[in-house]
Amino acid sequence: MPPFDVSEGDPFGPHNLPYGVFSRAGSTERTVGVRLGDQVLDAGAAARALGSPYAALLARPSLNPLLAAGRTAWSDVRRALTAWVTVPSHQETIAAHFHPLDSVTLHLPFEVADYVDFYSSEHHARNVGQIFRPDAEDSLTPNWKHLPIGYHGRSGTVVVSGTDVVRPSGQRKAPTDPAPVFGPSVRLDIEAEVGFVVGTPTRMGAPVPLGGFRDHVFGLCLLNDWSARDIQAWEYVPLGPFLGKSFATSVSAWITPLDALEDARTAPPPRTHRPLPYLDDSEDEPGGYDLRISVAVNGHTVAEPPFSTMYWTAAQQLAQMTVNGASLRTGDLYGSGTVSGPAPEQRGSLLELTWNGRDPLELPDGKRAFLEDGDVVTLSAWAPGPAGTRVSLGEVTGRVVAG
Repeated sequence: MPPFDVSEGDPFGPHNLPYGVFSRAGSTERTVGVRLGDQVLDAGAAARALGSPYAALLARPSLNPLLAAGRTAWSDVRRALTAWVTVPSHQETIAAHFHPLDSVTLHLPFEVADYVDFYSSEHHARNVGQIFRPDAEDSLTPNWKHLPIGYHGRSGTVVVSGTDVVRPSGQRKAPTDPAPVFGPSVRLDIEAEVGFVVGTPTRMGAPVPLGGFRDHVFGLCLLNDWSARDIQAWEYVPLGPFLGKSFATSVSAWITPLDALEDARTAPPPRTHRPLPYLDDSEDEPGGYDLRISVAVNGHTVAEPPFSTMYWTAAQQLAQMTVNGASLRTGDLYGSGTVSGPAPEQRGSLLELTWNGRDPLELPDGKRAFLEDGDVVTLSAWAPGPAGTRVSLGEVTGRVVAG
């Protein structure tokens, strides 16, 4: 089928056009690609063939030059790409620059600068509080309704979908153990999240207000923030996550631009506490996104977390991340935190789904409290698009291998 003949309603149709980086079979040369159906357009080669001024941004081995170009360039390039794949007069020129998806290798689409992970689902936070503080009067910490809680992670271990995840080792100590022991994690978990990719940088001392979100964030991707719960439980007091989180964070190979998600915008849940002015979005445009996530273990769906339930929005997270004057760099990545909904089947981690191992999942290949070697975890998602279409966010997958 010609590359332009995408079936009506294809979630990777011209209304989507996510960006990635690929190499062709037998080549190590990487370049920016744009997905249309089951084809990948070599965006730089197409731009050169059409004499486009955007060739310098697109004929690169990373999305970073495009990310750094800013909001006006992002919108202009998207309009141009949409025209290239929909206007018949362009088809003969660029047809040769499409490649079947199954014939290319996909790579990490951008160079990650810094990585921050948040904790912004009230349902997830309450579940975790009830698991670990069952006698507390309130399962949320006192600060939770006042600010998006986050921590700085390790950018060097952000990997693209399909990369194996080596089971981490470290210290762990169960409450009944007399002393800590060292060894592979026995409570390896996942966290179903959405990652936001920063394009336009800022200088130190210049916070980004809520209204600046779309000027600095290029797009989003699916993100699995793998977690070694036993290592984390022993090490995180008093300074927070460290080795239990830093061994791997997987992201999808496709970055969906914010402009493709206009029809998915939605209001966040009602706020029970009015935020301080720098986080108060009550007069702003809807800051949430209606993303429908699925979590599968070894091909079996175990959860369907709804991103629309997230209490803190991506714009509020960015404002919190920079309010102290911390600067942004092109390629910064920040995760939403585990996405969980109010129903048991909407929980975005095994910690919640099995209630810390008490209620193992019944899978076709056996019970699971936490992940075993050889298990394959896949996150996928879609969002409402224009005229009743769907916008696919692709998937992020990883296989656990022994350390």
